[in-house]
Amino acid sequence: MKKRMRKITALFVCGAAVLSMMGCGSSTGGTADGGDTVTVGLLHSLTGSMAISEGSVRDAEVLAIEEINEAGGVLGKQIEYIEEDGASEPSTFATKAEKLLGEDEVATVFGCWTSSSRKAVKQIFEDYDNLLWYPVQYEGMESSENIVYMGAAPNQQIVPAIEYLADQGYKKFFLLGSDYVFPRTANMIINAQIDAIDGAEVVGEEYAAMDQTEFSSIISKIEDAQPDVIINTLNGTGNVSFFKQLADRNITSDDMMTMSFSIAEEEVQTNDSDILKGNLVSWNYYQTTDTEKNKEFVEAYKAKYGEDRVTSDPAEAAYDAVYMWKAACEKAGSFDTDDVREVLDGLSIDAPEGTITVDGENQHISKTVRIGEIREDGLIYEVSATDSPVAPDPYLTTYDWAMEAGVQPLE
Repeated sequence: MKKRMRKITALFVCGAAVLSMMGCGSSTGGTADGGDTVTVGLLHSLTGSMAISEGSVRDAEVLAIEEINEAGGVLGKQIEYIEEDGASEPSTFATKAEKLLGEDEVATVFGCWTSSSRKAVKQIFEDYDNLLWYPVQYEGMESSENIVYMGAAPNQQIVPAIEYLADQGYKKFFLLGSDYVFPRTANMIINAQIDAIDGAEVVGEEYAAMDQTEFSSIISKIEDAQPDVIINTLNGTGNVSFFKQLADRNITSDDMMTMSFSIAEEEVQTNDSDILKGNLVSWNYYQTTDTEKNKEFVEAYKAKYGEDRVTSDPAEAAYDAVYMWKAACEKAGSFDTDDVREVLDGLSIDAPEGTITVDGENQHISKTVRIGEIREDGLIYEVSATDSPVAPDPYLTTYDWAMEAGVQPLE
């Protein structure tokens, strides 16, 4: 009913605009007939607990837009962008998405970080039949025709990280995450995976509020459980507080290893590399990834934003998203959502992380998996990687242990 009401409203507004000689945008959105620009939306947390992470993602998108404009634009049009602040609140993301799609009529949107924000806007994009380019690894268990998932599916980050740890001899796992859908779903997957590993066990599981800064009681529980490794799915400023309080108790990676899924170079820089050094992360890209395209990306990013700035997996995926959208529009010869979606299957670009390709069945990306170690210089260095890009499996249908455990979406 909501979709129908929006369409009726759009027709009414269009008719009124014609009567007043103002015109009305077509279904392509963001571009008028004969105009020389196309407008896109950027939707990230510029304030609140997630601003620490999402600022770099926004910056990478702006860099890509400026590069594309300097090279001639897309289909002969220069890209303009309207930016909105999700303010680290899912309800605000929903309100801003409604504005970008309903009032601003942008051609597409690059945005979100947390799964809560993505789920808050998912139905809105489906109702308006527009595309959200989502730049961050997530818990999987989802596929929408109106979202292109540029970050890792669980089989491209979470599952291979646990496999790596098991191969390295880690047996006792403590699960710690922020209290929302990504960490809870990730830990549901991890529990099922560890149950299938001989001799491995989960010795504790705790959750913290998104804005929580006091971790002393959780750290005490971790010490009591004596795990070999902490699996960390904290997001935002909680990561800073947690690791500083670990350091206050003189707990280092030599004493208790941590594998994190939401700490990248930006978070290391905000924290302290001396505190984080030696700990592990799992992503698909690092600033140190050795490709020619990455050298160009890092150089351009630092030239625009300063030598002290760092790139990261989410920032690189956001940068890739703009270029993938450009490639799709040019292949389709159109900015129309249906036309763009039609050409996504098998579409590839040369990205800083390497060649990435869209799987049209689920609109996720084939990506190389890279396990990294945080070093004293504040950068992350690859210690293990797959030989080639891994096809996305957002529902983990290729894993017997996931099917037997009945792993399913959580809301």
